[in-house]
Amino acid sequence: MIVWLNGTHGAGKTTTSALVAELLPDARVLDAEKVGEVLMDIKPGLPATDNFQHWEPWRPLVVETARRVLEYTGGALVMPMTVLVESYWREISDGLAGHGIPIQHFVLHADQATLRDRIQNDRVLGPSSFRFAHLEPYAEAARTWLHEEAQVIDTTHITADQAAQQIAASVLGS
Repeated sequence: MIVWLNGTHGAGKTTTSALVAELLPDARVLDAEKVGEVLMDIKPGLPATDNFQHWEPWRPLVVETARRVLEYTGGALVMPMTVLVESYWREISDGLAGHGIPIQHFVLHADQATLRDRIQNDRVLGPSSFRFAHLEPYAEAARTWLHEEAQVIDTTHITADQAAQQIAASVLGS
């Protein structure tokens, strides 16, 4: 099974994913961003883009990586990754479904003011124009398709631990 944690930067995906993995039996975190980093390391580089998700190989490589890891380890993979382009989400989710891998899709949501504050005051990454630039695309995706495709966990006023508890309860209850 895949437990996909979607949502924009600052919503708490990375922190929450580690906590969710601790609460689910035989769960591991697989960050699909690492697949993008592999592609970014190709020399000479792939065509210029502002987001590795636009590279055609990224999406099927995410599916294949998850499939192979699950085949090897069993259990569940908790995958924290922002996917705001609906066709990209369909390609990934359909690819996993085609391999018989169930997905529980969650969106970690916070209001815009909270997200801006978290990004501005991030002690690890610091303020990031890349992260700020994704706030409006996230809001658009949330309005048009994303919140209908997933269980929304509002992290505006709860801790990552509380979000993880809600996700684990939902996964284990199904």
